[in-house]
Amino acid sequence: MTTSTLPGPTAGARLPRQIPFIIGNEACERFSFYGMRNILVQFLITSLLLQEVSGPGREAEAKHILHSFMIGVFFFPLLGGWLADRFFGKYNTILWFSLVYCAGHACLALFEGSRNGFFLGLGLIALGAGGIKPLVASFMGDQFDQSNKHLAKVVFDGFYWIINFGSLFASLLIPLALKNLGPAWAFGIPGILMFVATLVFWLGRRRYV
Repeated sequence: MTTSTLPGPTAGARLPRQIPFIIGNEACERFSFYGMRNILVQFLITSLLLQEVSGPGREAEAKHILHSFMIGVFFFPLLGGWLADRFFGKYNTILWFSLVYCAGHACLALFEGSRNGFFLGLGLIALGAGGIKPLVASFMGDQFDQSNKHLAKVVFDGFYWIINFGSLFASLLIPLALKNLGPAWAFGIPGILMFVATLVFWLGRRRYV
C-alpha cells in the first residue's frame, strides 16, 4: 500500500493574507454598482436626458435603458473571462476593467446633464462590471492551497454576505443622496466607492498568487 504525499489541511492554517483585499474590493464594488443601478430609472424619469419623451412613455424609456444596461452587464463577462484566460490573467483583467468601471462612474457624475456623456458612462460601467463579474470569486479561490482550502467555505460565505450588505446599504443610502444632494453626488458617491475598490485590490498585488 502506498501513502499519499499530497499536503492536507493543516490544523493551524490561517486565511491567506491577501483575502481581505479581495473582500474589501468586492464590498466597495457592490455598493457602487447597486447604488448607481437603483437610482438610474428614477434619475432618468426626472432628468432632462429624456425630455423628448413625455408622459408614461418616459418611464417606459427609462426602464428600457436600464434593461439594455443590464444586458451589457451580463454579456461582457464573456469578454472578461476570455481575456483573462487567453491573454492577461485574472489579476490584470480585473484591474484594467476596474479602471474602465471607474471612468464610467466619473462620466455619470460629471455629465449628468449630457446625454452623450451619461450614456457613455453607462456603457463603460456595463463593460467594467461585466468584465470583472466572472473573475473576482474565482481569483479569490486561487489564493487557497491544500493547507488551507478547508477555510475557503468560510471565506466564500462571508464574500456573499458582503455582496448582500453592499446591495442593502446602497439601496438605502443612495436614493437619499439623490433626493437631498442631487444627481452629481448620488452618482459620485458610488464612483468614489469604486475607486476605493480598485485601490484596495491594487494594494494587495504583491500578495496574490
